[in-house]
This record gives sequence, C-alpha cells and structure tokens, in this order.
Amino acid sequence: MTVQPRMRARAGKAKRPRAKRAAGSRLTQTQVDEIFARFEAFDPHPKTELNYTDPFTLLVAVVLSAQATDSSVNRATPELFRLADTPEKLAALSEAELTDKIKTIGIYRNKARNLIALAKKLVEHHWGKVPATREALEGLPGVGRKTANVVLNVAFGEPTIGIDTHAFRVANRTGLAPGRTPLEVELTLNRIVPERYKHYAHHWLILHGRYVCKARKPECWRCIISDICQYKPKTPAPAA
Repeated sequence: MTVQPRMRARAGKAKRPRAKRAAGSRLTQTQVDEIFARFEAFDPHPKTELNYTDPFTLLVAVVLSAQATDSSVNRATPELFRLADTPEKLAALSEAELTDKIKTIGIYRNKARNLIALAKKLVEHHWGKVPATREALEGLPGVGRKTANVVLNVAFGEPTIGIDTHAFRVANRTGLAPGRTPLEVELTLNRIVPERYKHYAHHWLILHGRYVCKARKPECWRCIISDICQYKPKTPAPAA
C-alpha cells in the first residue's frame, strides 16, 4: 500500500536536463548571448585604439602593434605618417630611416624590414592599395591572420575576429572560447558569437582584457560579466 506513493514521489523529482553548452565553449549559448548583450549595452560602438587615417595607415599601425602596446605605436606613428603615409612614400625609405622612426617599438628592426617590403609589394602588385581579402593581406610581408582580421574588420567592415593576447586571455579565462592557440579561439568564437555582435566582438574582448580582465590581476569586482565568467577565485575589491 505504501510502495506506490513513494514511487510516484520519486518520479516527480526527476532532474531537469542541463542546458547544452555552446560548441567549443564552457558556457551555454544563452550565457554567450548575454555576455555580448552586456558588452553592447556598456559600449555600443567600440573602436580600435590605434591611430590611423585610412586602410594603409591602419595596416602599418597594426603591423607595428605586434608584441607592442597600442600606446607605444601611437607615440611613434605621427612622425612616421608625416614622412610616409602612402605605400609609395614608405617604399622609398631606407631601412635605417624607418628604423629611426619606430625604434621605440618592440622588435623594430624586423618590423622595419617587413614594412618596407610590404609597401613595395602594395605598389608592385596591388596598385598602391590595401587589398580587401584575407588571402591577399596574408600574402604581404609581416601580415598574419590577426593583422588581416583587424584590417578586414576595421577598414572594410567585415565581421572578422582578431585574436590578440587580451582577447585570447579573456576567451580562455571566462570559459567563453577556451583554446590552446589563437586560431582555436577564433574559430570557436566564429561559431558561437551571434551574427549581430560579430563586427564588434574582438573590440569588446580586447578592451575588456586591457582594462578589466588584466593578465596579472583581473579586476573582477567591477566586471560586468563576473556572474557568468568561470574564473575562480574572483579577485575581491581592494580595501578602502
């Protein structure tokens, strides 16, 4: 007489199915959507912090920013662009002249060689114009996938996602798009970031990593996605 009621009670406590994770993420798609909705609400139209005036000066600035801070690039480029703001002018510089203008930036000698070769290739093969395809951009000296993605996004409005050290850290630390390489992270983000957010996605991740989710000590107490982020333990607010 007492068995059946107990069985019915047990059956009534069936566990609800867990929400499915987004492909390649440790978060659900609902959580992914919420992260980018909050980023958009906080900063609807984020921009690169590199100073530029056209696709060519943007390309040069992004090449210079590899393993360097945007602020160090912005300090060097005004004088550089006064001297050489077109592929033709840059191609005409000697390596020594260019090195002198960018010597405050990391790995400047290698960058000087690449930039002169890049400018010459633009003049000789692209009529002095920055190409608008990934294949052509990655065929330029000193231009890798991240640089191509940034130029395609910022200069040509493509919904590409450039992964720098900040975006890579945020994607892994939060559980949003864990990966061992920037390419793994990028491909996961391309799968899970809703189309409406893709154009600004890497800007939000970069800025969040630069100013909030910092490498040594993330400032979790002022993070707008801390309740979703899987990083533990959260960094407490500093004592007053």
